[in-house]
Amino acid sequence: MALEPLQPQEYQALLDAKSEHIRSRFDDLGDFATHVELDVLPSKPKHYRMRAEFRMWHEGDDLYYAMFPPGNKYQPIRIESFPQASERINDLMMPLLEGIKSSLVLSHKLFQIDFLSSQRGEILVSMLYHKQLGDDWLALADALRIELGINIIGRARKQKHVLGMGYIMETLNIKGRQYHYQQVENAFTQPNACVNEKMITWACQSIERFGNTDKPDLLELYCGNGNFTVPLAAQFRKVMATEIAKSSVNSAHFNLAENNVDNVTIVRLSSEEMTQALAGVRAFRRLADVDLTSFEFGTILVDPPRAGLDPDTLRLVQQFDQVIYISCNPETLLDNLQELKQTHDLKRLALFDQFPYTHHAECGVVLHKRNS
Repeated sequence: MALEPLQPQEYQALLDAKSEHIRSRFDDLGDFATHVELDVLPSKPKHYRMRAEFRMWHEGDDLYYAMFPPGNKYQPIRIESFPQASERINDLMMPLLEGIKSSLVLSHKLFQIDFLSSQRGEILVSMLYHKQLGDDWLALADALRIELGINIIGRARKQKHVLGMGYIMETLNIKGRQYHYQQVENAFTQPNACVNEKMITWACQSIERFGNTDKPDLLELYCGNGNFTVPLAAQFRKVMATEIAKSSVNSAHFNLAENNVDNVTIVRLSSEEMTQALAGVRAFRRLADVDLTSFEFGTILVDPPRAGLDPDTLRLVQQFDQVIYISCNPETLLDNLQELKQTHDLKRLALFDQFPYTHHAECGVVLHKRNS
């Protein structure tokens, strides 16, 4: 069985169909949305994914990268190249495999390899095993790391060995300026770097295009590693950004320092907890050194998981003059907009094609509070 080949010549037609579908879904909101043009931000047709995961399939003396048809874990598809992934990943795949196959220590009970790459050319390879990794594995894996010029992490039950660095650095070009980001293994990062640059630029331009309110500060929920936070900070007096994942919070602090951003306060709270703190319902020790009264929030940026905003956070968002909502699930975004349209007007609407050739769509909206 072969993996269905990528067909870049069909990309534009597929994107047009996806755009028409998104446009029709938002038209269901009536006058709230029909007057707003859909901004469509395309992907590169090839080499757009900066990370990839493959099962490693053992067949006699052979070992190869494998993927599986949906719903079938027993019919592996041999993978020798993967044009969806970055060129750096494709260039590395076969030399890495040959290096692993040359050593029984490296190949024995290896069941998965994950690649994380950046536009800077840096790459991190995670090798997952159903065995414990000893000194012999460490010596051979480190030699392979040096030979290929990569970073390697070896994982087994209750084991993690980092050879080189446990992260890579990414550089994104936003409005003529370069921003540098630490991207850590197993922490969330945007998979499509090209579209991510366009998405951040769109958010920055949305603030410029429609102006800020007389409340000069930004609240950001679900900030991750500071993907939006770092470039947007220059457009506000102060920023408070929240994130619950500890590894992402650590990377956010790193990225703020790396880019010389000094007007952002990062707090490790969930959106629900931040909502409670702002409403005075609960006090949190993690906010003990933060003076919430010193912030004058006029704009909020939310980038929630697929489930969208919970009811309490939705009520919090309705209090803001300007809302930037980035969504990886148009259906939950549409549900949330049924509430937000009671208080806000839609100013911008965008489709970010993070996942070409699939039905998945990332969307963004800009909302302004009515009569604010």
